[in-house]
Amino acid sequence: MQEYSPRLLREVQQKNLEMAKFFVRFCADNDLLCYFCGGGCIGAVRHQGFIPWDDDLDFFLPRSDYERLKAVWKDTDQYVLLFPTESYNDHCMYITLRDRTTTMIKPYQVGMDIVHGISMDIFPLDGWPNGRLQRTFQVFNGLVYQLFCAQVVPEKHGGLTALIGKAALSLIKSPKARYRIWRRAEKRMTKYAIEDCEAITEICAGPHYMMKKYPKECFAGAVFLDFEGEKMPVPVGYDTYLRTAFGDYMQLPPAEKQVPSHDAVVVDTERPYTEYRDKYLPEADGCAHDRRF
Repeated sequence: MQEYSPRLLREVQQKNLEMAKFFVRFCADNDLLCYFCGGGCIGAVRHQGFIPWDDDLDFFLPRSDYERLKAVWKDTDQYVLLFPTESYNDHCMYITLRDRTTTMIKPYQVGMDIVHGISMDIFPLDGWPNGRLQRTFQVFNGLVYQLFCAQVVPEKHGGLTALIGKAALSLIKSPKARYRIWRRAEKRMTKYAIEDCEAITEICAGPHYMMKKYPKECFAGAVFLDFEGEKMPVPVGYDTYLRTAFGDYMQLPPAEKQVPSHDAVVVDTERPYTEYRDKYLPEADGCAHDRRF
């Protein structure tokens, strides 16, 4: 795996900041509501910039804006927006924005004929249904969606979960069948409009965050905070959101956890991923491709 030197980490952060500035401008120009989530939001509040050891930035969009983003986005020479479809699968179950002029090849994507640039994850926010039974069905469909959309076994979520995931994927191997399953699950888990619900959830962010229930007013709008000398959006109720998701987020983690959290086989902020094709990207695997490779 690529080791992050202080210089390389800072270069990656600067690339992420460039992407974030571009994305925030795009959302403003197209009347889309977006805000930092996760480490970017903590960084804005606690550090007025990046968490010193953080290696990426992520965004939330309400589901309606998230879906509209797909419709209004136009790829540029530098940036491409990728998300799962019947013909494209890169093992991510949400939108990613990627920089074609850089390289970040992740272990689970080695050999895939896709854009392997530095990426920024974009997650949808969905309504948490008011009824307990409806919420149970939403969670069930969310788990089905995550498994068959990502098409990888969630090893980090417990032995039983991994066992069930392996069994399900081994029984249903057809890409078309898997697509039909996750599309059906996606429709069912997203049918609860935020305006009709009393709370909000992250149904596409993994089993742990899927169980977080946020007051709807936390995400009613965005406020702009200082971030690396820029102004970046965070949820208007950022304190409640962060405490619900992460607990005492103002407390620094132990020193041994103050490290970048994303593995990469190779990271290069100056050269495009195409220059690494012979070594790391020998051929497409039939699940994902980018015709402009």
